[in-house]
Amino acid sequence: MSTGVLIVVAIFVALFFMGVRILQEYERGVIFRLGRFDGVKSAGFKWIIPVVDRMVKISLREIVMDIPPQEVITRDNVSVKVNAVLYFRVLHPEKAVIQVENYLYGTSQLAQTTLRSVCGQAELDDLLAERESINQKLQEIIDLQTEPWGVKVRAVEVKQIDLPVEMQRAMARQAEAEREKRSKVIHAEGEYLAAERLAQAAGVLAGQESALQLRYLQTLAEIATENNSTTIFPIPIDILRPFYQAADRAKAASGAAPRGDEGR
Repeated sequence: MSTGVLIVVAIFVALFFMGVRILQEYERGVIFRLGRFDGVKSAGFKWIIPVVDRMVKISLREIVMDIPPQEVITRDNVSVKVNAVLYFRVLHPEKAVIQVENYLYGTSQLAQTTLRSVCGQAELDDLLAERESINQKLQEIIDLQTEPWGVKVRAVEVKQIDLPVEMQRAMARQAEAEREKRSKVIHAEGEYLAAERLAQAAGVLAGQESALQLRYLQTLAEIATENNSTTIFPIPIDILRPFYQAADRAKAASGAAPRGDEGR
């Protein structure tokens, strides 16, 4: 075999290996032939024409991007730092290559500016309490603007909101005052219910004298049990009245009996 044939074979072998491309399952290859878009290659073994074709690999896996903390002034003029997490993926590899120079950098910058804009339009209380609606609004805006790039934004999650120290103290005092208010309201409601029950109990005791006397005696028993010292407790005359009446009846009965004997 001549030297010329060997050189030609070596050139063809070299060109073959120069054109070999291996795409992973999660990758797609965007082909440009002489500078013009020529198609998208799927995963597996691929061969392109060296020098003539150029392949750009694009990953289709979901990308989790951390949005750096952004200085935001809310609608009620409170300065806070907000950071978030962005979840997105490429749906159309050819658009991600042709329509934007660097879709990763472009998506990151777009997410940062949108985060500042949306959080700046909300008040601090809404930013803290309505985080789900803020996330939804961020996702819709970023997804709409990245659609021409072939990028689909699945979700945006506000991760952390850093408040000034003075604002944290004010919110702590506000929360403490709110808890104290609820405590006083609950205590007042308990006092009202207790007074209502006592009024009902007083009505029952007022209608039954014996019940009042029994309650009085029960109170005396409780005091005697709990305290070992001598306790002087005034006894109402109403408690002793039944005993006086019983004694009077007994005297009357005993006095009536002798008079009956003398008549006989």
